[in-house]
Amino acid sequence: MKYYDVVIIGAGPAGIFTALELGKRKKGIKVLIIDKGMTITKRICPARTTGKCANCRPCAIVSGWSGAGAFSDGKLTMSAEVGGRILDYMDEERANQLIKYADDVYLSFGADAVLHGVNTARVEEIRYEALKHNIRLIPCAVRHLGTEKAFNVLKAMYDYIVSQNGMEFSPLTTAKEIIVKDGRAAGVVIEKQGCTEAVECEYVVAAPGRDGAGWLAEQAKQHDINIYNNEVDIGVRVEVPNAVMDHLTRDLYEAKLVYYSDTFENKVRTFCMNPGGVVSEEHYDGKLAVVNGHSYSDPALKTDNTNFAVLVSTRFTQPFNQPIEYGKYIAYLANMLTGGGIMVQRLGDLLMGRRTDYSRLKKSATVPTLKSAVPGDLSYVLPQRYLTSIVEALKAFDKIAPGLYARDVLLYGVEVKFYSSKVEVNNSFETSVENLYAIGDGAGITRGLMQASVTGIVVARDIAAKMQ
Repeated sequence: MKYYDVVIIGAGPAGIFTALELGKRKKGIKVLIIDKGMTITKRICPARTTGKCANCRPCAIVSGWSGAGAFSDGKLTMSAEVGGRILDYMDEERANQLIKYADDVYLSFGADAVLHGVNTARVEEIRYEALKHNIRLIPCAVRHLGTEKAFNVLKAMYDYIVSQNGMEFSPLTTAKEIIVKDGRAAGVVIEKQGCTEAVECEYVVAAPGRDGAGWLAEQAKQHDINIYNNEVDIGVRVEVPNAVMDHLTRDLYEAKLVYYSDTFENKVRTFCMNPGGVVSEEHYDGKLAVVNGHSYSDPALKTDNTNFAVLVSTRFTQPFNQPIEYGKYIAYLANMLTGGGIMVQRLGDLLMGRRTDYSRLKKSATVPTLKSAVPGDLSYVLPQRYLTSIVEALKAFDKIAPGLYARDVLLYGVEVKFYSSKVEVNNSFETSVENLYAIGDGAGITRGLMQASVTGIVVARDIAAKMQ
């Protein structure tokens, strides 16, 4: 049986930064990193060139070295308020110190030095205007890696971790079960190429990402670790011409807007804004198609459109305890109506109560960047509460971005975030099982690259201190 000091489940930002910090603090430490996806050089999505999803197994966008968010766009948000809940585990001063530390690491591996959203006068002007219409703008500096630069930065991290630090990365490897003995982590049962084996270790770091949230919740229940329901975030991806959003994205890059809908007072927020970007399709569980978006940093690769998610957050109470399954069910309805792909509808058609068809889509002034999207009717997919809240939010956002409540605005469905079950951990992200840590998006703690990276740093420092 193989033995390692640490086994890291998941090679997204949380897992990568755990490995980077462990290598810095404990020379010669034996670390195994596993991921159900491929190495970064083999993560190639055919849809990026063909415009049509090839249903790769596993999905190259969701799984593999660097995780889902890093490979899709690569935005680093410099605020402890944005991208997760790390302020539940530390004070703001420490959180900002860790964000600065993680940012310096990204820069050392080649991240772009340009920081958006630091023109405080312009940001304050936009914030002031938004407040007139009951919209909250969350000020946040953003460093944009871009899809192609994110690849270069995270490949450099891979080369450093594996080649220089001698840690082992096992791609196309699935964690089946976390081994616990006498109340402490003792290893992981893994499966690769149809072969199953148990790997022993002193510490287990579970960082499975959004795609592994369901698995982690099952493991938590199996080992009597408390889990809590987070908000269920369900919505659409909006695509409009750059002309509609340029006055916001030029300075902010990503305008993080929050609005409480008129009818239901649901929290509606914008997320993952991509100026000059591309709407994309990604797959979970090898079959479930959901929509996402990304953008390149190279001006030559920019499109004429901006896309972003509009998500409705709902916190359910007892007896409901299946937020991940609920989100998947909504996505499944959309897939059922399209034959397995992503649905697109013009806002004007939605407001008129009619389905968008191919002839109507061709008349749209907004040319869709996801060519494989199937025209349809989102009212058959999204519950009334969600759809009404989204429409009301777009009508409000139109006050600060004229053109967002127009006939040819494109809505792609559905966008779902699978980070809904929050695993109970202490301030070092250790669970009630000794030496078992749960971090990143899959643990329901973070919702973005930067905060996921921070959780990895905290865990690595805690492990290193224990090993002294």
